[in-house]
Amino acid sequence: MQKTGQRPQTGAEARERFDSAERLARLRLFRSRRVGPVTFHGLIAEHGSGQAALDALPSVAAAAGAQEYQPCPPADAEAEIGAGRKSGARLIFHGEADYPVPLAGLADAPPVLWVIGNPGLLQRPMIALVGARNASSLGLRMARRLAETLGEAGLVIVSGLARGIDAEAHAAALRLGTVAVQAGGVDVIYPAENAGLAAAIAEKGCRISESPMGQEPQSRHFPQRNRIVSGLSRAVVVVEAAARSGSLITARLALDQGREVMAVPGHPFDARAGGCNQLIRDGALLVRGSSDVLEALGASIRPEAARRAGLSPEGSPRPVTARPDVLPGPPPSSPPGPQPAPRPLAETAALHSRILDRLGPSPLAEDQLIRDLALPPARIAPELLSLELEGKIRRQAGGLLSRDH
Repeated sequence: MQKTGQRPQTGAEARERFDSAERLARLRLFRSRRVGPVTFHGLIAEHGSGQAALDALPSVAAAAGAQEYQPCPPADAEAEIGAGRKSGARLIFHGEADYPVPLAGLADAPPVLWVIGNPGLLQRPMIALVGARNASSLGLRMARRLAETLGEAGLVIVSGLARGIDAEAHAAALRLGTVAVQAGGVDVIYPAENAGLAAAIAEKGCRISESPMGQEPQSRHFPQRNRIVSGLSRAVVVVEAAARSGSLITARLALDQGREVMAVPGHPFDARAGGCNQLIRDGALLVRGSSDVLEALGASIRPEAARRAGLSPEGSPRPVTARPDVLPGPPPSSPPGPQPAPRPLAETAALHSRILDRLGPSPLAEDQLIRDLALPPARIAPELLSLELEGKIRRQAGGLLSRDH
């Protein structure tokens, strides 16, 4: 499967830790209007530091058509840092040593992550379990079993803290390692019914978000969260999902990021299985249990996990070596060979205009749009997601796009 949407990262960048002035500048840059993740990385690449990019931002914005532009005020960023400190949250910047490696190479990697709990889990191999909020009892049982056995095999379970499949997967993986990615601020629990689970994850696992502290989640934040769920993970397993659901957005993002997509099949008469069956029809790996997932990842199965999965330890693909918590092979976000450099703000704005000029209220196939623009899909995919998150375009069934007036 071809990996797309990657950005280069140097070894020095991965080991760096920024001083307080640079951290404040980078937070201000990311919280400034019209600066999303792709624009942030382009500005850093072009200007070399957060402060230099912040200084250049008004003139760059003016060149892109934004007059009288003002970056995020220092007081706003300082207030966010103070709120995070009061909540016991830690701020990790892209480029620092504790930033999760699988996310680091994405073109739209979060520039900042607020973390509550154990950040060490972000350095272990992860797999996403996602699915329906109104899950069936069988779906919940499957999520629980997968989370337990994959956790025992050394994988950290990632999900979105939603009701249903997400909550069941988090709860089952608590003792083994789980990461909850939140759509709003890391200190804002949604849905409220998962407050107890969220507290347990903060104590035994890890909660993360790129949103500002105190931000209430809105509908546009959930696709943004989903790209982090898939970006952290070596694979995304969809347990139950309707034909049009957020879980399928996560699966699509996973494909764009070069991750494996897997799905648990369901009865054709059950609408909650429609999305999973569709994914399998379109080439996703059919999952009957954790052994299917581990085989696909080339991972070994610990003896206790083998017993729970109904396998013999001798049946595992490879034996566990000195680091049983690390899966063989390079992380999926580090492909060999040259990778595209981030684009500056003016170039990104021009591409957004070209995309919007070609879309109207009548749906257009995404493949046709890519052909019309005569650009590689890897260049267009992050910008389509950015425009979707901004509410400027709407994605419809069948790979169709329309302009959202």
